[in-house]
Formats: sequence, structure tokens, C-alpha cells
Amino acid sequence: MTTAISELNAQVEAAHTAFEKGRAADPRTRGSWLEAVADGLEADADTLVEIAVQETHLGEARLRGELKRTVFQLRLLATEICAGEHFDATIDHADAEWGMGPRPDLRRLNVPIGVVGVFGASNFPFAFSVIGGDSASALAAGCAVVHKAHDGHLKLALRTAEAVVAALDVAGAPSGLFSLVAGRAAAEALVDHPLVKAIGFTGSTAGGRALFDRANARPEPIPFYGELGGINAVFVTEKAWAARRDEILGGYAGSFTMGMGQFCTKPGLLFVPGGQTDRVREVLSDALAGFVPARLLSDRLHEGFSDAVRSLQRGDGVDVLVEGDFAETPAPTLLHTTSAAVRSDPSILRQEMFGPASVLVEYGDESELPALAELLEGQLTTTLQAEPDDEVAELAARLTDISGRVLWNGWPTGVTVSYAQHHGGPYPATTSATTSVGTAAIRRFLRPVAYQSFPEGRLPEPLRDANPWNVPQRIDGTWQMPAAAAGRTEPRDGQR
Repeated sequence: MTTAISELNAQVEAAHTAFEKGRAADPRTRGSWLEAVADGLEADADTLVEIAVQETHLGEARLRGELKRTVFQLRLLATEICAGEHFDATIDHADAEWGMGPRPDLRRLNVPIGVVGVFGASNFPFAFSVIGGDSASALAAGCAVVHKAHDGHLKLALRTAEAVVAALDVAGAPSGLFSLVAGRAAAEALVDHPLVKAIGFTGSTAGGRALFDRANARPEPIPFYGELGGINAVFVTEKAWAARRDEILGGYAGSFTMGMGQFCTKPGLLFVPGGQTDRVREVLSDALAGFVPARLLSDRLHEGFSDAVRSLQRGDGVDVLVEGDFAETPAPTLLHTTSAAVRSDPSILRQEMFGPASVLVEYGDESELPALAELLEGQLTTTLQAEPDDEVAELAARLTDISGRVLWNGWPTGVTVSYAQHHGGPYPATTSATTSVGTAAIRRFLRPVAYQSFPEGRLPEPLRDANPWNVPQRIDGTWQMPAAAAGRTEPRDGQR
């Protein structure tokens, strides 16, 4: 399937019309549209999973879990918008005695930006694809979505889009609110179209950067919310190493090979005290002994993985710690280097290997760690493996500067969908300061508008004194929480 440019233009125009028709829908109506999509995915789950197994080489259990996450995400976002906090409804009544002089009546809220183009990822064919986080949060915000299907699971994308469109139609949403296109020409035209007001992207750094530049080169530049990847460095203190070395190595082995190392949060670097290389090799070899390899998502990704590992392996000061291979179902590869080598060539720390491979870096003294962290580029995550009495304030501050999520004694694989989640980070991890996972993702596709001295009946509902939608309002500096918001309902049981 390849979408002609004329068809792409028609779909974007239809999406804009649907946006105009649906933008004033109250939160409960819009929430019902998301709930309907969740129900539609559940009803078609067996067929969707069957197609996904055929196209992605991922196992049925993994795919069913990912579909469950996708359904949960839709329902959580539906609950969130019904609570109304995303409007950030703020009311400043006229005040003749205001400290800097008379103040007019001012009222501000967030409004949806319009049509959003979304590019899906290959490694999560449900959760970060057709109706994954970007599409779901854009619809929750009140936008229309035109999704560019990923070539790696085109049949699944088509079937998923059919389920989404059918569910929205049954729920009474405006026709054209969601649609799907395919092909490179359509992808470029989607970014260029003047009715498209933002792009959501999950994929490679090279591809994302090209589209980011294109979005900014438009006569009217638009936001490009791109997740481009990361290395996700893990730092182990000397005390933690002495107390839990084998446990840490076991957790590391399990995390960097999870999903065949095809997670954007895979730990690609592990910094550990030096002097125990042989024992580390033994422990990691044992930890990986039961690993069952599988095919990578596509031949193109397999080629990119093998090229990245071989390129890094040829670097000065880099050697093989645990030998893997590049078979059709590749065995894990662990590379080894030192802090001295990476100070000499920081590019060692910046090469993403999308697959079952990682780099272990030995340091001489713990005092090196903050400076080593400063050699890293922006990260989705960084992790501290430390003991309670470790003095790691300086290192933690450096990690906060370069990453979107900082973990303590955990592993970065596994990104829960929740209120406080942040899945993003400084460039090149992402191209913005926002999150693509969790309820805060909705706010990417909103913009604030202030109304001055408008009559009550002409104000949007969230800004009226009568508050017909019963949403939280900040009135003259004080938040007022309606009873419905205070008693918000949670997503259905069994979907956590």
C-alpha cells in the first residue's frame, strides 16, 4: 500500500474538517470515543495479535501484553480528560485594586492545536504505533490524527486503523478524525501539509532528525515531538559493586537482552569498578547461558545492528567481553572498555546498538563518575546502582541534567503508563522537553489562549463562572476542585 499525494491531501483536509466539528465536544463525549476505540481493539484482539506475530517476529505473549497496555493507555487518557485538568482553566476576575493597576477580566485555557501527523515505531507495533501514545494523546487533546504506517508491520497497521475508524464511527465521532497513510512520499507530504500543526515521531535518530529539520523548514514551522533513542547509561558505585556485584550483573544481562535488545530504554552502558574483568565475564556468561535468541524485527534492523556492533568493536580500547554472533537469531554481544579509553574517544559512549548488545566500562575510582557522565549525550534514562549511604549527590545532579528519567537500583526497561511518568530527555533522546508516555503527553497537542473581557455566554465552557463541564478552575489565584474531579474514576480493573 502506498498513499498517493492527492489522497494524502484529501485525508488531511477531512481530518481538519473533523477537528473543526469535534473540537467543542465535552470531555465525557471525547472520553467515550477513546473508550470505544479500546473496546474495538479488545474485540479484534485475536486477529490483531495473529497478524502481529506474522509480521514482527515477536511472541504472542509479548504482543498480547502490549495490546493490553495500549487499551489501558486509552482508558487512562479518557479518565484524565474527563477530570478536565488538562484545560488548565484559569480565571482572573476584573480587579480595580490590582497591585499594578486595574486588571481586566482575563481567562485562559488550553485548546487543541488541530491535525497531528503521527509516525509509528517498529519495535512496539501496538503501544507506539497506530493508536499508541502519540495518536491516543492527540485524540485525547481534541485533535485529529493522520497516522503514517510503519513499513515493518503494514498489514497490522491497516487492520488496527480499520478497528479504530470503525470504533470512532460507532461512537459518533466526526468522520475523518483518524486515518492512515503509507509510503515515503506521503510521509514527507504529511510533514509539509499546511493544515498539519504538529508531528509525533518514534524511530531512528537519522530519520527523526531529517523530519525534524523538514518540520522546521516549513513556511510555518510546527512542533516535532520526536523520540530518537538513547544509550541509557547505568552507573554502579563501589559500595554497591562490593555488596551486590553478581545481582547487578544478572539484572543487567536480563535488561539489555529483553525483547532482543530492541527497547528504546535498553541499558547500553554499564559503568563498574575495574579490576575484576575475568570474574565479570564469568558471571555475565552464566547469566546469559539460558538466553533464547529470536529474530530481530526486520532484516534492515538486523543489518544496522551488526554494523553498529562491528563498528564499535573496531574502536581503540574496545574489546569483546562476551562473544555473540550475527546469526538470523543473534546471540548477545558484550563489549568492554575503560574510562581512560572513553575519555580519549567519547564517541564510544554515543553509539546506539539496537539489538542484544551493550558496553561495560571499567573505571578506576568512583570520583571519575560525574566527569564520565558529562561525556554522555541526552538520555531517555540513566540509572544509579548505589547503597543508601553512598555520596552520589554530584553524580545524581549530572544525570538529572542529561536524562528524562533517573532510576535508583532498578533497570530502565519497562515504562509504565501513569500520571508521573516522563518518557523523554535532552537531544538526541528527544527533540522536545515533553513526555510521550503518561497523562502529561496530552499537553503536547494543546496551546494556551487567553480571553479578555468576554461575555460569560461567549466563553468556552471551562472558563465560565457556572463551570458547566465541572472542571478544575484556578479562580483569582486559588484552585477550585469540583466534586467530580476529586472523585475521578480509574481505568477498569485488570488493565493496570
